Amino acid sequence: MTEGRDVDDGLSIQERFRPDTTCFGCGPANARGLRLRSFPGDGAVVATFRPWPEHDNGLGYLNGGIIATVLDCHSAAAMLLEADARGWRAQGEAVVPYVTAGLDIRFRRPAPLDEPSELRAVIAAADAAEMTVDVELVWDGKPRAVATALWKRWRPR
Repeated sequence: MTEGRDVDDGLSIQERFRPDTTCFGCGPANARGLRLRSFPGDGAVVATFRPWPEHDNGLGYLNGGIIATVLDCHSAAAMLLEADARGWRAQGEAVVPYVTAGLDIRFRRPAPLDEPSELRAVIAAADAAEMTVDVELVWDGKPRAVATALWKRWRPR
């Protein structure tokens, strides 16, 4: 399971903005998912990710697909917080204001399977049409994976 730093109401960004979502990575309503909990921090959105033994890559480290999932979902929390702060609401029947359009990941070092890692996300650029979020998974003070997430405005057709 995952946890992050508490804020005034104790609710994560996911619990405040999307309590009914069943996303595998961050959905509070997915009992079998990772249930990532992200919180506003000092200049960044932060979380702690605790891997499960099932997240093994076969070599005793955290699986790259799980890393990609938590990076994507953690960047979503930063996007939701930024969109809310700027008043950019979901349009029409869309459920979120933006959707992932790209995730460029660089794996730097193995991430441990048996210890928690920290997640940090920062908005790199934002306008009404798209957002770019820099996000990283850090353990022992060193980035294990870094990514740039591109979020495009969701306009239902």
